Amino acid sequence: MQGNLPPEAQEKLEELQDLQETAQQVAAQKQQAETQLTESQNALEELGDVEGETTMYREVGELLVETDYEEAQADLEEKVDSLEVRVDTLTKQEERVQDQFESLQQELQQMLSGAGGGAGGPMGGPGGA
Repeated sequence: MQGNLPPEAQEKLEELQDLQETAQQVAAQKQQAETQLTESQNALEELGDVEGETTMYREVGELLVETDYEEAQADLEEKVDSLEVRVDTLTKQEERVQDQFESLQQELQQMLSGAGGGAGGPMGGPGGA
C-alpha cells in the first residue's frame, strides 16, 4: 500500500510510526515511574506509623543494611521528590510527542488529500513572477 504513495508522504508516514513508537516508550517509562512513586509514597506513609527507635533495614543491592529512622525517612523523601519530577517531565514529554504526532498526521492527511492540486501550496501565492 505504501508503494504508491509519493516519497514525501512515505517519509511523513515513517516519521509518524517513529513518533508512535516514541510515545509508547514514554508511556511505559511514565507508568513505571508512577508505580515507583506510589510505592515510595506508601512506604513513606507507613514509616510515619513506625516508632523512631525501631531497627530498620534498607536494601543495598542484594544486601539488607541496618539504617536509622531519620536516614530512612530522608532517603524516601528524596526518592519521592525525584520521582515526582520524573513523572512531571515524562508527562510533558508525552504531551509534546502527542502534539507532534497530531501535527504530522494533519500534514500527511493534507498531503494525501491535496495530491494533484499543486497550485494551492505556499509557493502559489502572489509575487511569484
